Amino acid sequence: MQDKQNVDDDLFIRELIEEAKKGLKEGGIPIGSILVRNNKIIGRGHNRRIQDDDPIAHAEIACLKNAGRIGSYEQTVLYSTLMPCYLCAGAIVQFGIKKIIVGESKNFQGAVEFLKSHGVIIMDLESEECISLMENFIKNNPELWNEDIGKK
Repeated sequence: MQDKQNVDDDLFIRELIEEAKKGLKEGGIPIGSILVRNNKIIGRGHNRRIQDDDPIAHAEIACLKNAGRIGSYEQTVLYSTLMPCYLCAGAIVQFGIKKIIVGESKNFQGAVEFLKSHGVIIMDLESEECISLMENFIKNNPELWNEDIGKK
């Protein structure tokens, strides 16, 4: 389900992509996430599975962890460069996040149907930059990618 794009989305998308690029520069998987409330970034994170040798250190989980205890998540929007997987979608549903904005779902469709079935509004930007970032990573690191999505 599409929703009107927020006026600050361009800034948030830039920050989101920079977060993904941080992960890539660290030798990790280029997936970034930010959490926004009242048009302010209150949490950010990137996939750190490789860097931390931690199978659940996905970008969205890191973002929520870095946001800390914020009480209700009802008025937040979670941004991710890639459609969330079932692990991250479970956290989104568990915390009651009602809207997510994703950079792309071409390279990985994730848990889109699960999220929709729980009433989460999904806005897929189909960002060429996000698509090419993941395409290049997957092409150059197929084993790491397959491990990340549980296909190894």
